[in-house]
Order: sequence, then structure tokens, then C-alpha cells
Amino acid sequence: MSLTRRNFMQSVATLGPVAMATSAAWTLRPSKTHGQSTGFGPYRENRLPPGVRSRFVENINGLAMHVLEAGFETRNRPCVLLLHGFPELAYSWRKNLVPLAAAGYHVVAPDHRGYGRTTGWDRDYDGDLASFRRLNIVRDILGLVAAFGYRRVEAVVGHDFGSPIAAWCALVRPDIFRSVALMSAPFSGTASLAFDTANKESQPTPYDLAAELAALPTPRKHYVQYYQTREANENMWHATQGIHAFLRGYYHYKSADWTGNRPFTLKARTAQEMAKMPTYYIMNLQAGMAESVQPVMPSPSEITDCKWLPDNELRVYSEEFSRTGFQGGLQWYRSGSVGAAEMQLFAGRTIDQPSIFVAGASDWGAYQGPGALERMQEHACTDFRGVHMVDGAGHWVQQEQPEAVNTLLVNFLNDL
Repeated sequence: MSLTRRNFMQSVATLGPVAMATSAAWTLRPSKTHGQSTGFGPYRENRLPPGVRSRFVENINGLAMHVLEAGFETRNRPCVLLLHGFPELAYSWRKNLVPLAAAGYHVVAPDHRGYGRTTGWDRDYDGDLASFRRLNIVRDILGLVAAFGYRRVEAVVGHDFGSPIAAWCALVRPDIFRSVALMSAPFSGTASLAFDTANKESQPTPYDLAAELAALPTPRKHYVQYYQTREANENMWHATQGIHAFLRGYYHYKSADWTGNRPFTLKARTAQEMAKMPTYYIMNLQAGMAESVQPVMPSPSEITDCKWLPDNELRVYSEEFSRTGFQGGLQWYRSGSVGAAEMQLFAGRTIDQPSIFVAGASDWGAYQGPGALERMQEHACTDFRGVHMVDGAGHWVQQEQPEAVNTLLVNFLNDL
């Protein structure tokens, strides 16, 4: 599938999925069974906090899904789901699983389709892109819920690209998902249908953001446009600085550790306004992500001082992505045009369950879509309980300031 401006514009405009439950038989299998068939098994216990276990759940919408869970010792606990973003893993919730379990919940965090130790997905750029459409990702989540024997989930919590997935879970199946917590990526609502056009001779020409960014004095491009290209995976997977150093730089660049992250509200979705964001969102036209990260690589002392992501924890990410590459996660960004028509079925629908939004005070993610934060509060979520900007955190808020995030989530759950 070739990249076109139409693909890019649809992907940026429709960061959200829909889903229906599948009738397949879901089963929980011993981890060793999956490990024997794939050559790898669950995480070693010394990689995880006490009280967290790694396991596989078979037959989830065609996947063998790897999950981390806590609070599993006691049956019939209410369930909380934690959905990661890009480029992340279930491991990104390692600091949140046990505290939420201590509050009385069975907490489950999956490696999504395209990530980590979950298998059954197509990693070929030219492969089955339709399986990565948002509708199907939500179907994965519904399958996981059913496999664990739940008919109701107390809260679905999503970070980064997991945020629109969580939002669409709540929107499509309010009978299952009692509440939703969105992190770092505001949900601006469902796509709208063309309205009152029957007697109008012409429609306004859509603003071509890609062309306008490329025409700036310093030509730029949107990161979603880049993520849709064939070259993106190779550029990051085999980064010139090495994948471990690349991930260190990427996570640093989007965190509160990089002092250049001082986000503010953009006035409009124009090239001139969007270009005010750092180059991890609005990239230089000829640069890949590895080249975008290189100028802001942290110093040895900054790496030593990074307590929220010490090198042994970063190694989990670099080893997993060294094995899988990034194409699985990148397929999510490419599939927007594939699932756009299905999502129009839900035009005008709102999230009516209790909802909150959490982001780091130094996170540009909350502002990268001009107007999205406001639309989420005013229109998309009808029982909105508040925006929480966490000091001392950038984009990786649940890792950078886990205690603050855990407190916010527990308080939110207690008030349901």
C-alpha cells in the first residue's frame, strides 16, 4: 500500500477504533506451552516487581497475547485494563500494576497486536494491514476481557495510542467498560459525516497540512506521515546510534528530562502553528526519527540521573524491539484509512461513562491536536471528571511520576 496525502490526512483525523465481540473460543494457557512453540516464554521473574506475573492468553482474535497482571491471587476482583502506546509494551505499566492491585483490583496489561511477546500478527509492511485497523484492536481487547471471564471492566486506561483505543472501547461497549482514563492523547470525539450538503454546489477544499509543512522555509513533516513510510521501521530498528541508544534518546526527548519540553496551546491546525512543536512531532522533512533524536541525546550524567528509566529497565524495551522491530506498532498509524468508513457508523456518539484525562505538565501530546483537549471536555465525554497535568512528567507520565498517577487513578476508581 503506497502512502498518499489522503492516507495521511485520514490517519491523523481518525485516531480511534471501534469493535465488536468475537465468537471465537478464548483460552488461558500455561506460559510454558507458548514458550515451547515460539522459542521464548514469559518474562523472567527478576524483570518484574514482586506481585506481577507474565503469561500468555491463547486464541484472542487470532493472537497469542502476552500480558502482565497483578491482583490475580484473589478471584472475583473487579478488573482494570491498562493499554500501552508507541513505542511501548505492557512493561510500561510495571510501576502501576501492584499499586492498583493493592486497591482491590485485578489489573491486566497486554502487549498489543504488533508488540512485544504477543504473536499471531503480520509484521510485513505489505502484509495484512486490515488486521491493525482500530476496530480490530478493540476486538482484541474484548477478547481478552472475555478470556478472563469478565462481563464488566471497572476502568480501561490508555496511554498514548492506547488512549484512543481505550476511548473507543468505552464508546462502542458502554455495557462492558464502566469508566475510562485517557493519558497523553486527548479524545476529540467521533468523526463527523458531511452535513447539509445536498443543495450545495461545492465543498471547501480541505487544508493540505502535509503540503504546507513541506513548503515552510525550513521544510517539515508530521510524524504520522513519516510513520506511514516504508523507511520508518528500518530507520529506528537499525538506527545509526544502535537501538538501545536510540530508545534512550527518544524516551529522553519526550520526557520532562529534556528541558525544551514547554508545551502550550496551539492557535490552529496550520503549518506555522504546528511547526512550533519539537521535531519528534513535526520532523524536518528529510530526517528520520533516528536523526531527529540524535541532536538531543542525553549525556552520560543525564542517563545516570534518570531514575524513572534506569538502564536495566530500558534494556527490556531494546531487547524486545530488537527482536520484533517497530513495524507492528507502525501499522497502527497506517491503518487509519482502512478503518475510517467503519468508524463513521458511530458519528455523533459520545462517551457517557465517567472519564478523566491525565498527562505530564511537560507533555506536548496533550496539545499536538489543536482543539482536541477542549473538544474532549466539552463534547466527546459527557461525564468528564477533570484534566490532571502532572508536574515533573513529560509524555511517559505513568513511568516518570508513577505515585502521582496511581493516586489519581485510585481516587477516580473510588469515586465511581
